[in-house]
Amino acid sequence: MARKAKKRRYSRSSGSDVESEMRRYKKGTAKSGRKGRGGRVKSRKQAIAIGLSKARKKGKKVPKKTAKKATKKKASKKRTARKTARKSSKRKTGKR
Repeated sequence: MARKAKKRRYSRSSGSDVESEMRRYKKGTAKSGRKGRGGRVKSRKQAIAIGLSKARKKGKKVPKKTAKKATKKKASKKRTARKTARKSSKRKTGKR
């Protein structure tokens, strides 16, 4: 059986952009927003996100953004769909 080739999701050069942004964050010089008007970067996650967005702008290989809220909504929709399916099946069996 043939093995699948592993995909590298991020390019190595995109990692260097994140690294440089993390250095700026640790020094306390990292700023967010256009021309740094958004204020100082306060969290590691924010610094990583800024580094990845800079890599995207340069055209480096970085996966698309994924919204956590969207996945939660999908999961909740699946749950409600299951519940309604169970209710309708119970109604059908109860009428016999």
